[in-house]
Amino acid sequence: MKVLSWNGPKQIDVEERPIPQLKENEVLVKVDVVGICGSEIEGFLGHNSLRVPPLVMGHEFSGHIEELGAEVNSLNMGSKVVVNPLLTCGTCKQCVRGNGPLCENRQIIGIHRSGGFAEYVAVPASSIVEVPEKFDSYAATLSEPLACCFRAVRRAMAQHTVPNVLIYGAGAIGLLSSFVAKEIGANNIIVADINEDRLQTLSDIGIEHALNNGNPDFEEKLEGIVGNKGVDVVIDAVGFLPTRSQSAKLVNPGGVIMNIGLGIDETPVPINHFIRSEITVLGSFCYSRQDFWDAVQLLVESKVTPDGWTEVRTLEEGQQSFMELIEGKVKNSKIFLDLKK
Repeated sequence: MKVLSWNGPKQIDVEERPIPQLKENEVLVKVDVVGICGSEIEGFLGHNSLRVPPLVMGHEFSGHIEELGAEVNSLNMGSKVVVNPLLTCGTCKQCVRGNGPLCENRQIIGIHRSGGFAEYVAVPASSIVEVPEKFDSYAATLSEPLACCFRAVRRAMAQHTVPNVLIYGAGAIGLLSSFVAKEIGANNIIVADINEDRLQTLSDIGIEHALNNGNPDFEEKLEGIVGNKGVDVVIDAVGFLPTRSQSAKLVNPGGVIMNIGLGIDETPVPINHFIRSEITVLGSFCYSRQDFWDAVQLLVESKVTPDGWTEVRTLEEGQQSFMELIEGKVKNSKIFLDLKK
């Protein structure tokens, strides 16, 4: 089978590998579509300590069941599926307390074991979510990133009624966060980015408020949208000093800043301002099984679609795709690699 193997910084190659042999509790998935995640760009550059080459990355993928392990009897051969790549142990302190997303032994398909940048991938049967055959494969592949956004946005908006929401980042996570915020009752949603091409893409697909936060008049334009109500919730899907500093400045007293962008680690924090203004600062990394199921449901019902902001390439275009992403040459927010072509 063909795989896209990350072999070191800025080096990802199409290679031939044997089709995986299944363990008794595993399922062989024939991959239809796999998405490139922003975190994989950091891996491609060699900036992520969890990813060790050689590695077949890819944790956002959909496909069909090709083979069932000997002990798997709850799934159907040939079914269309999406894969929940988050693996939890079920026995650690966090799992026992019901905090599966914070499992002390969590692993992720495509990071700790071979992932979806391949024609076939072996996954635990417990990771499989069967979906209707008519469900669009590209939409299905958004299940994992949408689950991340669903959890983050739901938690951020929990204490606010029809809030104004400012989202930093016009990539896939920022855009999906805007869809979720709209679905669960936000008032004005403003997506901010410094990439004018991506902002134009957002405008083209009907995002009403897409602003360049690098422009001198950004705060003036923002105020013109939110008025006296201000910004109740900030979703930072970028995670660099400018967005974190601006978030602290712009969010209302009593507001929420949700951090999901893993840009940099150490950041100066205006803690006295947060204390005096009773600002809640949160972080969100992944999702619960329920979040994943809810995300799949939103996609199956076409409440979130990939239309107008994604593009499709082949597995052989992997190296080129990653290079164009790090060079800022990709206008759209998400690249899919289609293995059916």
